[in-house]
Amino acid sequence: MADSLIYNRKQTLSWALYDCANSAFALTVMAGFFPIFFKNYWGTDLSSTTGTFQIGVAHSVSSLAVVLLAPVLGAIADRGSRRKRFLLIFAFLGALSTMALSLVAQGQWVLASIVYILGAIGFSMANSFYDSLLVSVSNTEKREWISALGFSLGYLGGGVLFAVNIAMVLRPDFFGISSSDQAIRISFVLVGLWWIVFSVPLFLWVREPEENLVRPGLWKATVEGVCQLRSTLREISRLRTVSVFLLAYWLYIDGVDTIVRMAVDYGISIGLDQEGVILALLLTQFVGVPSALVFGKLGEWIGPKVGIFICLGGYILATLGASFISTVNHFFLLAVLIGLVQGGIQSLSRSYYVRLIPANRVAEFFGFYNMLGKFAAVIGPILIGVLGLLTGNPRISILSITILFVLGGVLLARVDEKQGYKEALRMEVV
Repeated sequence: MADSLIYNRKQTLSWALYDCANSAFALTVMAGFFPIFFKNYWGTDLSSTTGTFQIGVAHSVSSLAVVLLAPVLGAIADRGSRRKRFLLIFAFLGALSTMALSLVAQGQWVLASIVYILGAIGFSMANSFYDSLLVSVSNTEKREWISALGFSLGYLGGGVLFAVNIAMVLRPDFFGISSSDQAIRISFVLVGLWWIVFSVPLFLWVREPEENLVRPGLWKATVEGVCQLRSTLREISRLRTVSVFLLAYWLYIDGVDTIVRMAVDYGISIGLDQEGVILALLLTQFVGVPSALVFGKLGEWIGPKVGIFICLGGYILATLGASFISTVNHFFLLAVLIGLVQGGIQSLSRSYYVRLIPANRVAEFFGFYNMLGKFAAVIGPILIGVLGLLTGNPRISILSITILFVLGGVLLARVDEKQGYKEALRMEVV
């Protein structure tokens, strides 16, 4: 019994450490240095608004690819118990693409966009299979806590590496680096290596449940997976609870992902100090460490749905406040507010979704979950970019995000967890 408990803890920690691995990309590259380096190095011949638009296009293209890939590969993974294998493939695609960004020369913004898109696809697709393994390392009682543990370790690990990278960029001479530009290039390499190293525990110690007594070959698993996906597309319309939740999630996670990806660009676009904006982003990360854990416990006490509503309220306040800020200190205050709710809304949404879906088809259903999340990120960055081009005022474009949180909350209120559990059980039996 003791050995089993220790092993389970090892699995849980190994699973959670992958959040530490990929968060380095989300923070240092996606949210931090890519938009800065794109405008100041790769896209120096582009205007500020055009640069913002092209950054939005890069985000949207990568998200659209995930929309097309996630549900199909999720279905294949379920049929062949290949979640870890697919996770490995896409994690390495992301890590290697991130390191390749260090080789892109000045002015080559098209090539930088292509390499970044590959890295973002690897990041998002690997997350889909990582999320689907949550059911393998947790039971119902501890799911909110374990999901929050992953995000908390992600904030901590990603924040530590980002702090080192910021120090390298601000004081390159102290580290024996020739320039800040060279420091950012080195940061891309460090992120890729960090990603690989902290992925190792999951691949060594997390067990993937074998749903099938005889694992089909890859081709047979592909055929069966596509057939299963077709079946799910027909059946999901009858899973009313899952459908309503996914629509709510699609709306509010649009706002979350857009803020994550475009916050630094927004701060710079309204004239805030670049160094201060980056430090505010780092502050968000470290505020998120305890906050994610607190929301994990809060989800156990009052339920994940109520916790999500609290987070949505925080995001609405932050978005409204963002349109009025004029100093870096204001940006720091918003960073704290977002840090308080960001980990909570992500971890609670993930654990709440697990409660609503069939246990034997988690990878496939997380494919839909990530597909909708990334389809939201197709629209959000483009919306900000286009409104910025049309109005020339980024403050107007940021306000458009508020409606997504409001509509998402309205739909979330209509989700009936008990009914969803009954619907999921019926599908498991079929």
